[in-house]
Amino acid sequence: MTLLFRTLLSPAKAAAQRLPILQRSSLSTLAPTAASSRAQPASQVLLRSLPRHTRPALFQAPAYLPHASHRHYSTELHGNKAQVDIKDKSSASVVDSKVHLRWIDGTTSRFHSFWLRDHCHCPECYHSVTKQRLANTFKIPRDVKPKAVSLTSTGLDVTWDHDNHKSHYPFSWLNRHSYDPKITDPYLPEGAPKITWDNSIASNLPEVAYKDVMESDKGLAEWLNNIHIYGFSFVSGVPVTTEATEELAKRISFIRETHYGGFWDFTSDLGHGDTAYTDLALGAHTDTTYFTDPVGLQMFHLLHHDGEGGHNLMVDGFHCAKVLKEKYPSSYKTLSEIGIPAHSAGDTATHIVPSPRRNPILNHDPVTLDLVQVRFNNDDRSTMDHLDADQIDAFYNALFDWNKVLTDEKHLLWTKFQPGRVLIFDNWRCLHGRSAFTGKRRMCGAYTNWDDYRSRWRTLNTSAEQLAEEL
Repeated sequence: MTLLFRTLLSPAKAAAQRLPILQRSSLSTLAPTAASSRAQPASQVLLRSLPRHTRPALFQAPAYLPHASHRHYSTELHGNKAQVDIKDKSSASVVDSKVHLRWIDGTTSRFHSFWLRDHCHCPECYHSVTKQRLANTFKIPRDVKPKAVSLTSTGLDVTWDHDNHKSHYPFSWLNRHSYDPKITDPYLPEGAPKITWDNSIASNLPEVAYKDVMESDKGLAEWLNNIHIYGFSFVSGVPVTTEATEELAKRISFIRETHYGGFWDFTSDLGHGDTAYTDLALGAHTDTTYFTDPVGLQMFHLLHHDGEGGHNLMVDGFHCAKVLKEKYPSSYKTLSEIGIPAHSAGDTATHIVPSPRRNPILNHDPVTLDLVQVRFNNDDRSTMDHLDADQIDAFYNALFDWNKVLTDEKHLLWTKFQPGRVLIFDNWRCLHGRSAFTGKRRMCGAYTNWDDYRSRWRTLNTSAEQLAEEL
């Protein structure tokens, strides 16, 4: 099976090959660069974090996401580096209004006094339940200074000069958030590495059992991990009812309401002014490009079909973006820069456009330059009158190159919907479509917000202590 995996490196080798943060992503609008490597957990730890059927003999790094870690906030990120020789009083000191903390490996972190006071997490300054600030930042003197610093077995104690307020900072928190120097990359991707795919994945599709998802958080976590890693997952053994399908969707989060309603139960009757409500073939696309915040997940369940056709199409947009960059780098750059207007205006009293009005097909994290969202539906594209004359040919050339990659046969994953088997996919990554069909076809499904899906995935895969340490 042709799947693209990260290369697992030993910590020593990975450290030796680190690159600057701005060179990390080869799916950025910059020229292609070698993917940087980070210190990795032991290979067997990462292998155990993947579903059994995905454990490969060889990992190969996908270009779009060059870091690997099973847990974003694993204690393995700190290791011995978060230790301080507490017997040596000189390990903590105040120099030029900054607090210096020397780690056991000899590295010294320097913290501005105001920054430390502003980030006090004591009960007076920080609500332990809501995880919100209680201290008024604007009443802290800008020239606040430590009156005394000392070390405990768990962290750094500071007494402040202006009000004798006492703060405690755990060593793990200080190591995690050290900014001078940066010890842990604050932009490290979350979770297990994503795996891009072509149609060879058909022989080993990610799938979980409905019973497992509904009866345990472990089953739910496996389901959401499939979506995180592959961008999609099937669920087998689902009762062929709208009620069971809706409850399955709600295992993740509440259902996102749109102008199509909440949970859908639809046929090809043009119940809404959208080609999805017809029996026509649909090319590969992402949904709701016309929303400021496109939906995160989309779920489909076929309840009944008494005709022919209607095969489901899936395409890994991240894999296609990687191919586009390798084969047509100038087109990749163009589709990362030129914004495309979109609209939904098929229903009466509906005229939806996003803000900003125009968004690129390929959207990147502004700091890491990692590709984070594919946003493409050629059918919903509005008039491109905002382009300059010298951009017209460049845009259409890039669009044709993108279409050439998207429609390459080896990138097309065709499956046949079956009652009792639900499909859910990441709408920010996977494009979907279908072949034309005949007969009566009844589908149901739902949208989920991106942030709500990620929150559910995160809390199922990371301890509360590790999540709190991020904040």
